[in-house]
Amino acid sequence: MIKFFSIVCLAFFLSNNTAKAQNYKTHKVKQGETIESISKQYYVTPFDIYTLNPDAKKGLKPNTLLIIPKPKVDSEPKVTVTKELQGFKTHRIGKKETLYSLAKEYNVSEDDIKKYNTFLYSSTLRKGDKLEIPVFKITEVTQTKELTKPYTVLPKEGKWRVAYKFGITLAELESLNPNMGDVLQEGEIINVPNITKTDEKVVDEQYSYYKVLPKEGFYRLKLKLGLEQDQLEALNPSLKESGLKDGMILKVPFNHNIESFESNEVANNLIEKIKDYKTKHIAIMLPFRLDRVEFDSISNMKQSISNDRYLDASLDFHSGILMAVDSLKTLGISLKVDVYDTKYQVGEVSKIIESNNFENLDAVIGPLTPNNFERAASELKKYNVPVVSPIGENLNLYDNVFQTRPSADLLKSKMINYVKTLSGSKNIVIISDSKNSPVAAELKQEFTFATQVRSRKNKDGKDANYILVDDIASVLKSGINIVFLETQNQGFASNVTSIVNSLIRAENKEENIAKTDIILVTTNMNAAFEGDEISNEHLSNLSFTFATMSKTKSIEDNNYFIKKYEEIYHVTPNKRAIRGFDVTMDVVLRLVTSDDLYTSVTETPLTEYVESKFEYKKKLFGGFYNDSAYLVKYKDLRIVEVQQ
Repeated sequence: MIKFFSIVCLAFFLSNNTAKAQNYKTHKVKQGETIESISKQYYVTPFDIYTLNPDAKKGLKPNTLLIIPKPKVDSEPKVTVTKELQGFKTHRIGKKETLYSLAKEYNVSEDDIKKYNTFLYSSTLRKGDKLEIPVFKITEVTQTKELTKPYTVLPKEGKWRVAYKFGITLAELESLNPNMGDVLQEGEIINVPNITKTDEKVVDEQYSYYKVLPKEGFYRLKLKLGLEQDQLEALNPSLKESGLKDGMILKVPFNHNIESFESNEVANNLIEKIKDYKTKHIAIMLPFRLDRVEFDSISNMKQSISNDRYLDASLDFHSGILMAVDSLKTLGISLKVDVYDTKYQVGEVSKIIESNNFENLDAVIGPLTPNNFERAASELKKYNVPVVSPIGENLNLYDNVFQTRPSADLLKSKMINYVKTLSGSKNIVIISDSKNSPVAAELKQEFTFATQVRSRKNKDGKDANYILVDDIASVLKSGINIVFLETQNQGFASNVTSIVNSLIRAENKEENIAKTDIILVTTNMNAAFEGDEISNEHLSNLSFTFATMSKTKSIEDNNYFIKKYEEIYHVTPNKRAIRGFDVTMDVVLRLVTSDDLYTSVTETPLTEYVESKFEYKKKLFGGFYNDSAYLVKYKDLRIVEVQQ
């Protein structure tokens, strides 16, 4: 299999671009060879070889053909020759002998002979002359250039700047520095390709810089950046040799729409910025309702948990908080945590605040439910204590309120803007029920050329929550169709997804059938799309795409938090547990890297953890709301983040 893959790759590179063939070699693996030994032989990194030969990660077999890229540094060895005089040989000149013939005979230079027979500088060589021929000990020293060299990180220099400077991808930089952290620190010494100073690139602030996404070709870049291949190659001359590579940094004309690398690199990880190790005091307020739990037996306790959704949610959320507290302690952070049971009662919230000293708290996380949160926030604003809502939305944003859940309007806007980047000449269809007519009308205003399809009605004129195949088939076109589905009714969602999935068509030239692709999207992801009636296979076929406050992580993602949680609780953490972890980590790390939660908003605009990211904006007259969200889609029966 490895050999087959390597040969296919070689054929691809040779046929795809003959001019680039000189940048690759092939190597037949010998018995006992390793990727490390082969990489040293060709002055490339193991990462370079694995990139072109991914199956090699499974192991090498003799006679396997590997594709070897051109090294990034000058790999030609330099030979230094030294001569040490050992003595002389006497030679009497014979007939027809010349300095040239003597030099060849004794393996010395003509200048060496003249140096030790100075009369030859003024006289020609004659028959019978007696010469002293020097005898040298010759030593050859072969010097090979090191593949990498140490580099000291400059102030405010992030990974992408270093990668661009030395002509490598971000993944290659990380491969050269396996112990490198998420954020580079000024003065940190890292490994970089051993190129000359003149070959290093300079970041020009008058330009923007774009990271190439997986499987992104020149055609996609033309649509996204508005630049032809020859324009990109003029700005990035190395493209002509290397071609496009995942993670490559490209210099492009200045573009406001290209996201700043620095904002992502520096903001996403606060661990390296911890400066305050004084004890932080926070409170957690959750509706455990422990007064309703039957503690007399384990079975009764389990029954209490299963019967009380507030207790169930609180325990999940609290388990994530405990994981965060444990992680924070390993970072040397001193934390005092008070946990209160609000009992899902507004009066209990007031009672807790009156009976305890909340005035000097650094932050309060919770309560979960809107009315209880409203009471806590309003009573604590006189102390200017920040109150963080883990899941609430459309809250009264008092000056001390932090709403971590992005608004529905933000999610809708993100989805609409994404479709605009995709639409172009593509066909757009809007399917909705009566309840979502306002959203459908708004979408029609955004996409004036779109076709609307509404739920069929029953004899009473109310939604029957279904459509017919012909309702959709009649408005689809060959090529790519983007279909909005706006509903909170599970039956309607099931009906539409089944029908739309059945209308996907592969091209069949013999039967004169054109290809029909369908991308299903929604501005409001809700329980209607997650019920038992909905086929995940259909959603995957349709690349079902939506905006959400959290992306999905699984054990396959090799995430430390998920693995640690499973070790402790013997189950995979659910969304609520992960949310508890993310919110707590963010609140405390902001507290220990800034003077308080309020100043952290400007000092650290964006943070990201297991499934959530936080980018707080301040309301003109009020508190703070999270202005960040993810765009995700179904792919291969999993939910993955959309790379934009």
